[in-house]
Amino acid sequence: MSLSARSLLLGPMLAVCLSGAFAQTYPARPVKLIVPFAPGGFTDVVARILGQKLSIALGQPFVIENKAGAGSTIGTDFVAKAPPDGYTLLMVSSTHVISPWIYKNLPYDPIKSFSVVTKLVDSPYVLLVNPKVQARNVQEFIALAKAAPDTIHYASSGNGSAQHLMGGLFVVMTGAPLKHVPYRGSSGAVQDLVAGVVESSFAGVPNALAQVPAGRLKALAVTTAKRAPQLPDVPTLQEAGVAGYDASVWLALLAPAGTPSEIVSRLNAEVARLMNSPDTRKALFDAGVEGTPSSPEAMTEYMVQELARWGKLVKDTGVKLE
Repeated sequence: MSLSARSLLLGPMLAVCLSGAFAQTYPARPVKLIVPFAPGGFTDVVARILGQKLSIALGQPFVIENKAGAGSTIGTDFVAKAPPDGYTLLMVSSTHVISPWIYKNLPYDPIKSFSVVTKLVDSPYVLLVNPKVQARNVQEFIALAKAAPDTIHYASSGNGSAQHLMGGLFVVMTGAPLKHVPYRGSSGAVQDLVAGVVESSFAGVPNALAQVPAGRLKALAVTTAKRAPQLPDVPTLQEAGVAGYDASVWLALLAPAGTPSEIVSRLNAEVARLMNSPDTRKALFDAGVEGTPSSPEAMTEYMVQELARWGKLVKDTGVKLE
Protein backbone atom coordinates (compact mmCIF):
# COMPACT_ATOMS: atom_id res chain seq x y z
CA MET A 1 0.00 0.00 0.00
CA SER A 2 1.37 3.40 -0.96
CA LEU A 3 2.01 6.16 1.55
CA SER A 4 -0.76 8.29 0.08
CA ALA A 5 -3.21 5.39 0.29
CA ARG A 6 -2.29 4.78 3.91
CA SER A 7 -2.83 8.45 4.65
CA LEU A 8 -6.28 8.32 3.09
CA LEU A 9 -7.12 5.26 5.16
CA LEU A 10 -5.64 6.39 8.46
CA GLY A 11 -6.80 10.01 8.27
CA PRO A 12 -10.48 9.38 9.12
CA MET A 13 -9.52 6.77 11.72
CA LEU A 14 -7.17 9.23 13.42
CA ALA A 15 -9.87 11.91 13.38
CA VAL A 16 -12.32 9.53 15.07
CA CYS A 17 -9.76 8.57 17.73
CA LEU A 18 -8.87 12.19 18.43
CA SER A 19 -12.55 13.14 18.59
CA GLY A 20 -13.23 10.32 21.05
CA ALA A 21 -10.25 11.27 23.19
CA PHE A 22 -11.37 14.90 23.15
CA ALA A 23 -14.84 13.85 24.32
CA GLN A 24 -13.36 11.87 27.22
CA THR A 25 -11.51 14.94 28.51
CA TYR A 26 -14.40 17.34 27.87
CA PRO A 27 -14.84 19.79 29.44
CA ALA A 28 -11.26 20.84 30.14
CA ARG A 29 -12.13 24.51 30.73
CA PRO A 30 -15.19 26.63 31.57
CA VAL A 31 -18.21 26.37 29.25
CA LYS A 32 -20.31 29.38 28.21
CA LEU A 33 -24.05 28.82 28.33
CA ILE A 34 -25.62 31.66 26.34
CA VAL A 35 -29.14 32.73 27.29
CA PRO A 36 -30.48 35.01 24.53
CA PHE A 37 -32.84 36.75 26.97
CA ALA A 38 -32.46 39.21 29.82
CA PRO A 39 -31.74 37.95 33.37
CA GLY A 40 -34.64 36.93 35.57
CA GLY A 41 -36.91 35.47 32.94
CA PHE A 42 -38.22 31.96 32.40
CA THR A 43 -35.28 30.77 30.28
CA ASP A 44 -32.71 32.37 32.56
CA VAL A 45 -34.11 30.68 35.68
CA VAL A 46 -33.84 27.22 34.12
CA ALA A 47 -30.41 27.98 32.68
CA ARG A 48 -29.05 28.81 36.12
CA ILE A 49 -30.44 25.59 37.61
CA LEU A 50 -28.94 23.54 34.79
CA GLY A 51 -25.64 25.43 34.79
CA GLN A 52 -25.15 24.84 38.51
CA LYS A 53 -25.90 21.13 38.19
CA LEU A 54 -23.64 20.65 35.16
CA SER A 55 -20.79 22.54 36.85
CA ILE A 56 -20.87 20.10 39.76
CA ALA A 57 -21.35 17.01 37.61
CA LEU A 58 -18.65 17.76 35.01
CA GLY A 59 -16.12 19.57 37.17
CA GLN A 60 -15.94 22.80 35.17
CA PRO A 61 -17.94 26.02 35.50
CA PHE A 62 -20.90 26.40 33.16
CA VAL A 63 -21.05 30.18 33.04
CA ILE A 64 -24.38 31.82 32.18
CA GLU A 65 -24.08 34.78 29.80
CA ASN A 66 -27.19 36.79 28.92
CA LYS A 67 -27.13 38.19 25.39
CA ALA A 68 -30.62 39.62 24.98
CA GLY A 69 -32.21 41.52 22.15
CA ALA A 70 -34.15 41.26 18.89
CA GLY A 71 -36.40 38.44 20.05
CA SER A 72 -33.45 36.24 21.12
CA THR A 73 -31.77 36.44 17.70
CA ILE A 74 -28.65 38.33 18.86
CA GLY A 75 -27.51 35.70 21.34
CA THR A 76 -28.57 32.91 19.02
CA ASP A 77 -26.50 34.31 16.15
CA PHE A 78 -23.51 34.61 18.51
CA VAL A 79 -23.64 30.87 19.20
CA ALA A 80 -24.28 29.96 15.56
CA LYS A 81 -20.95 31.60 14.70
CA ALA A 82 -19.02 30.21 17.70
CA PRO A 83 -16.40 27.44 17.33
CA PRO A 84 -18.12 24.02 17.34
CA ASP A 85 -16.04 22.68 20.21
CA GLY A 86 -18.64 22.28 22.96
CA TYR A 87 -17.48 25.32 24.90
CA THR A 88 -20.27 27.64 23.73
CA LEU A 89 -23.79 26.35 24.23
CA LEU A 90 -27.20 27.95 23.75
CA MET A 91 -30.46 27.64 25.64
CA VAL A 92 -33.40 28.42 23.41
CA SER A 93 -37.13 28.61 23.93
CA SER A 94 -40.07 28.28 21.57
CA THR A 95 -39.07 31.76 20.37
CA HIS A 96 -36.28 30.05 18.42
CA VAL A 97 -38.79 28.68 15.89
CA ILE A 98 -40.96 31.81 15.95
CA SER A 99 -38.22 34.32 15.06
CA PRO A 100 -37.75 33.09 11.47
CA TRP A 101 -41.37 34.01 10.76
CA ILE A 102 -41.06 37.44 12.39
CA TYR A 103 -37.60 38.65 11.42
CA LYS A 104 -36.52 38.91 7.80
CA ASN A 105 -33.10 37.70 6.66
CA LEU A 106 -31.95 35.98 9.85
CA PRO A 107 -28.17 35.39 9.70
CA TYR A 108 -28.60 31.76 10.75
CA ASP A 109 -30.89 28.80 10.09
CA PRO A 110 -32.84 27.73 13.22
CA ILE A 111 -32.29 24.05 12.39
CA LYS A 112 -29.21 23.69 10.17
CA SER A 113 -26.99 26.13 12.08
CA PHE A 114 -27.09 24.06 15.27
CA SER A 115 -26.43 20.65 16.75
CA VAL A 116 -29.30 19.79 19.05
CA VAL A 117 -28.23 18.43 22.44
CA THR A 118 -31.59 17.81 24.09
CA LYS A 119 -35.00 19.12 24.93
CA LEU A 120 -35.03 20.39 28.52
CA VAL A 121 -38.45 21.39 29.82
CA ASP A 122 -42.06 22.15 28.95
CA SER A 123 -44.30 24.66 30.71
CA PRO A 124 -47.48 26.65 30.23
CA TYR A 125 -47.66 30.41 30.32
CA VAL A 126 -50.05 32.12 32.71
CA LEU A 127 -52.45 34.96 31.93
CA LEU A 128 -51.63 37.40 34.72
CA VAL A 129 -53.37 40.69 35.47
CA ASN A 130 -52.70 43.54 37.85
CA PRO A 131 -55.07 43.50 40.87
CA LYS A 132 -56.52 46.84 39.80
CA VAL A 133 -58.05 45.15 36.74
CA GLN A 134 -61.70 44.58 37.58
CA ALA A 135 -61.92 41.05 36.24
CA ARG A 136 -62.22 37.93 38.37
CA ASN A 137 -61.96 35.50 35.45
CA VAL A 138 -61.12 35.26 31.76
CA GLN A 139 -64.62 36.03 30.47
CA GLU A 140 -64.83 39.19 32.59
CA PHE A 141 -61.35 40.17 31.32
CA ILE A 142 -62.47 39.72 27.70
CA ALA A 143 -65.64 41.74 28.33
CA LEU A 144 -63.63 44.50 30.00
CA ALA A 145 -61.26 44.71 27.02
CA LYS A 146 -64.10 44.82 24.52
CA ALA A 147 -65.88 47.55 26.48
CA ALA A 148 -62.82 49.82 26.24
CA PRO A 149 -60.82 48.85 23.12
CA ASP A 150 -57.01 49.29 23.22
CA THR A 151 -57.00 50.51 26.82
CA ILE A 152 -55.83 47.17 28.24
CA HIS A 153 -52.25 46.30 27.42
CA TYR A 154 -50.38 43.02 27.53
CA ALA A 155 -46.64 43.04 28.19
CA SER A 156 -44.22 40.58 26.62
CA SER A 157 -40.50 39.88 26.74
CA GLY A 158 -40.13 41.39 23.28
CA ASN A 159 -41.33 41.49 19.71
CA GLY A 160 -41.50 38.02 18.24
CA SER A 161 -41.30 36.29 21.61
CA ALA A 162 -43.49 33.37 22.64
CA GLN A 163 -45.25 35.71 25.07
CA HIS A 164 -45.99 38.08 22.19
CA LEU A 165 -47.44 35.31 20.05
CA MET A 166 -49.49 33.76 22.87
CA GLY A 167 -51.05 37.16 23.49
CA GLY A 168 -51.69 37.59 19.78
CA LEU A 169 -53.32 34.18 19.62
CA PHE A 170 -55.55 35.12 22.57
CA VAL A 171 -56.59 38.34 20.81
CA VAL A 172 -57.47 36.48 17.60
CA MET A 173 -59.37 33.67 19.34
CA THR A 174 -61.37 35.91 21.69
CA GLY A 175 -61.67 39.20 19.81
CA ALA A 176 -60.40 41.02 22.89
CA PRO A 177 -58.64 44.17 21.62
CA LEU A 178 -55.53 44.07 23.80
CA LYS A 179 -52.58 46.31 22.93
CA HIS A 180 -49.12 44.72 22.88
CA VAL A 181 -46.25 46.35 24.79
CA PRO A 182 -42.85 44.71 24.12
CA TYR A 183 -40.07 44.83 26.73
CA ARG A 184 -36.41 43.80 26.64
CA GLY A 185 -37.08 40.73 28.75
CA SER A 186 -39.84 39.20 30.85
CA SER A 187 -38.40 40.54 34.10
CA GLY A 188 -39.03 44.16 33.09
CA ALA A 189 -42.46 43.24 31.77
CA VAL A 190 -43.47 41.69 35.10
CA GLN A 191 -42.07 44.62 37.07
CA ASP A 192 -44.28 47.04 35.14
CA LEU A 193 -47.23 44.66 35.45
CA VAL A 194 -46.86 44.62 39.24
CA ALA A 195 -46.48 48.41 39.23
CA GLY A 196 -49.67 48.81 37.19
CA VAL A 197 -47.97 50.40 34.18
CA VAL A 198 -49.50 47.62 32.06
CA GLU A 199 -52.57 45.60 32.89
CA SER A 200 -51.78 42.05 31.79
CA SER A 201 -49.18 39.61 30.50
CA PHE A 202 -48.77 36.02 29.40
CA ALA A 203 -45.86 35.15 31.67
CA GLY A 204 -43.95 32.09 32.75
CA VAL A 205 -45.00 30.02 35.75
CA PRO A 206 -41.90 31.17 37.72
CA ASN A 207 -43.11 34.77 37.48
CA ALA A 208 -46.57 33.72 38.60
CA LEU A 209 -45.21 31.80 41.59
CA ALA A 210 -43.17 34.85 42.62
CA GLN A 211 -46.10 37.28 42.52
CA VAL A 212 -49.50 35.56 42.75
CA PRO A 213 -49.30 34.07 46.29
CA ALA A 214 -48.43 37.49 47.72
CA GLY A 215 -51.40 39.09 45.96
CA ARG A 216 -49.28 41.33 43.75
CA LEU A 217 -50.83 39.77 40.62
CA LYS A 218 -53.88 37.68 39.76
CA ALA A 219 -53.65 34.48 37.71
CA LEU A 220 -56.69 34.05 35.45
CA ALA A 221 -55.70 30.98 33.40
CA VAL A 222 -52.87 28.86 32.01
CA THR A 223 -52.29 28.40 28.29
CA THR A 224 -52.02 24.59 28.12
CA ALA A 225 -54.81 22.02 27.89
CA LYS A 226 -53.87 20.73 31.36
CA ARG A 227 -53.56 22.74 34.55
CA ALA A 228 -50.12 23.52 35.93
CA PRO A 229 -49.37 21.35 38.99
CA GLN A 230 -47.78 24.36 40.69
CA LEU A 231 -51.02 26.34 40.23
CA PRO A 232 -53.73 23.69 40.66
CA ASP A 233 -56.52 26.20 41.33
CA VAL A 234 -55.89 28.18 38.13
CA PRO A 235 -58.07 26.98 35.22
CA THR A 236 -56.90 26.42 31.68
CA LEU A 237 -57.98 28.87 28.99
CA GLN A 238 -60.09 26.07 27.54
CA GLU A 239 -61.83 25.59 30.89
CA ALA A 240 -62.29 29.36 31.05
CA GLY A 241 -64.20 29.36 27.78
CA VAL A 242 -61.53 29.89 25.10
CA ALA A 243 -62.15 26.66 23.19
CA GLY A 244 -59.14 25.16 21.43
CA TYR A 245 -56.48 27.32 23.06
CA ASP A 246 -53.47 25.11 23.83
CA ALA A 247 -49.92 26.43 23.74
CA SER A 248 -46.83 25.69 25.79
CA VAL A 249 -43.29 26.99 25.90
CA TRP A 250 -40.33 24.61 25.73
CA LEU A 251 -36.62 25.01 26.26
CA ALA A 252 -33.79 23.18 24.52
CA LEU A 253 -30.01 23.01 24.71
CA LEU A 254 -28.14 23.58 21.43
CA ALA A 255 -24.54 23.78 20.24
CA PRO A 256 -23.07 25.19 17.02
CA ALA A 257 -23.47 22.96 13.97
CA GLY A 258 -20.52 20.61 13.59
CA THR A 259 -19.98 20.06 17.31
CA PRO A 260 -18.47 16.55 17.67
CA SER A 261 -21.16 13.93 18.16
CA GLU A 262 -19.24 12.53 21.14
CA ILE A 263 -19.53 15.89 22.92
CA VAL A 264 -23.23 16.12 22.09
CA SER A 265 -23.81 12.58 23.33
CA ARG A 266 -21.96 13.19 26.58
CA LEU A 267 -23.92 16.37 27.28
CA ASN A 268 -27.18 14.67 26.36
CA ALA A 269 -26.54 11.76 28.73
CA GLU A 270 -25.46 14.03 31.57
CA VAL A 271 -28.48 16.32 31.22
CA ALA A 272 -30.84 13.32 31.14
CA ARG A 273 -29.22 11.93 34.30
CA LEU A 274 -29.48 15.28 36.06
CA MET A 275 -33.08 15.84 34.95
CA ASN A 276 -34.07 12.50 36.44
CA SER A 277 -32.45 13.16 39.81
CA PRO A 278 -34.87 14.01 42.66
CA ASP A 279 -33.13 17.26 43.63
CA THR A 280 -33.17 18.60 40.05
CA ARG A 281 -36.80 17.57 39.57
CA LYS A 282 -37.69 19.46 42.75
CA ALA A 283 -35.70 22.53 41.69
CA LEU A 284 -37.44 22.55 38.31
CA PHE A 285 -40.87 22.00 39.88
CA ASP A 286 -40.26 24.90 42.27
CA ALA A 287 -39.30 26.99 39.24
CA GLY A 288 -42.58 26.08 37.57
CA VAL A 289 -41.42 23.67 34.88
CA GLU A 290 -41.24 19.95 34.16
CA GLY A 291 -38.09 18.27 32.86
CA THR A 292 -38.66 16.52 29.51
CA PRO A 293 -35.22 15.45 28.19
CA SER A 294 -35.03 13.78 24.79
CA SER A 295 -32.56 12.41 22.28
CA PRO A 296 -30.93 14.90 19.88
CA GLU A 297 -32.72 13.23 16.97
CA ALA A 298 -36.16 13.42 18.60
CA MET A 299 -35.71 17.09 19.52
CA THR A 300 -34.47 17.98 16.04
CA GLU A 301 -37.60 16.41 14.54
CA TYR A 302 -39.78 18.21 17.10
CA MET A 303 -38.17 21.56 16.28
CA VAL A 304 -38.89 21.05 12.59
CA GLN A 305 -42.55 20.37 13.45
CA GLU A 306 -42.69 23.37 15.77
CA LEU A 307 -41.17 25.62 13.11
CA ALA A 308 -44.07 24.76 10.80
CA ARG A 309 -46.67 24.99 13.58
CA TRP A 310 -45.63 28.41 14.84
CA GLY A 311 -45.26 29.66 11.28
CA LYS A 312 -48.91 28.86 10.71
CA LEU A 313 -49.84 30.60 13.98
CA VAL A 314 -47.91 33.72 13.00
CA LYS A 315 -49.75 33.79 9.68
CA ASP A 316 -53.15 33.11 11.26
CA THR A 317 -52.74 35.66 14.04
CA GLY A 318 -51.14 38.32 11.89
CA VAL A 319 -48.51 39.00 14.57
CA LYS A 320 -45.91 41.49 13.34
CA LEU A 321 -43.01 43.47 14.76
CA GLU A 322 -44.19 46.70 16.36
